[in-house]
Amino acid sequence: MSSFLLEIVTPERKVYAEDVNMVIVKGSEGEMGILPNHIPMVTPLRIAPVTVKKKNVEEKIAVGGGFIEIRKDKVVILAESAELPGDIDLARAESAKQRAEQRLGGKNDGYDHLRAELALQRALNRIAVKSNG
Repeated sequence: MSSFLLEIVTPERKVYAEDVNMVIVKGSEGEMGILPNHIPMVTPLRIAPVTVKKKNVEEKIAVGGGFIEIRKDKVVILAESAELPGDIDLARAESAKQRAEQRLGGKNDGYDHLRAELALQRALNRIAVKSNG
């Protein structure tokens, strides 16, 4: 089975760099599967798990938005944040979820609604990846 190099990079570090058979991401226009020799393109990513398939094994990586650049033999995800399942602190993610829900459910007490919604999405993304990873 053919493969390509997948790199996931954040401003702090390179989170992932391995040969894979397929990547599934959630872009701004919906879900997209990438196989070797995909047409080159760049598109924004949503806050969502990235599914990586290699040698009949599937793994998920929590990606907190960013961009994906697809080349013929390489895919680069430039992410605002990215965490492998083993790096996610579930208790911390649950706490972040609760804080975001409280901010969204309360009266306007100085918190930006959009910021709280994005924090909730990031927390739910991390929880989903940790639970399935």
